[in-house]
Amino acid sequence: MAAKSWVRYGLVLAVPCVMVLSSCAGKTGGTDMAEQEMAEQLQEEEAARIAAEEEARKAEEARIEAERLAREKAEAKKKEEAKAAFLESHVPFDFDSFALNSGAMKILDAKVVWLRNNPAVKVTVEGHCDDRGTREYNLALGDRRARSVKQYLVDSGISADRIATISYGEERPLDPAKNEAAWSKNRRAQFVIR
Repeated sequence: MAAKSWVRYGLVLAVPCVMVLSSCAGKTGGTDMAEQEMAEQLQEEEAARIAAEEEARKAEEARIEAERLAREKAEAKKKEEAKAAFLESHVPFDFDSFALNSGAMKILDAKVVWLRNNPAVKVTVEGHCDDRGTREYNLALGDRRARSVKQYLVDSGISADRIATISYGEERPLDPAKNEAAWSKNRRAQFVIR
């Protein structure tokens, strides 16, 4: 009888202890899950922050690259316009003259600036005339016009090695008409990049 009492007494004590322990075990598992969820949420937030920073960095790099390309394009356009102006502005001469007038010197001053900004460029100065006078005379006059222009450039600091001259006399008119307006256009020194 005494042994059965002890067993009952032991069961009475053991059941509450098991209940308490199981309750505590349940609370610990819940806390671990909440902490794990919180850790996962923090990781997701950190990943989102890193992704946003990366996207912002890429957008900034794209903006900087676009600005660089726009600057280069504008610079290239500016250089092309300056080159076109250099080639398209001809040096005018009075009738039967190879002297440089003030208008010619103003044009040549702009060409000197362009040549200084483009030190690798070499040019040929072509001397042209209107069609009045003999072919031989106009070839000689065209040569004197081209040499006059070259001397002005050399006196302005451009190396003579960069400048060649040639005369076409009356052979390459800009305007074939037979009037003063056409003859005036044809009396010129013209630049070609070589």
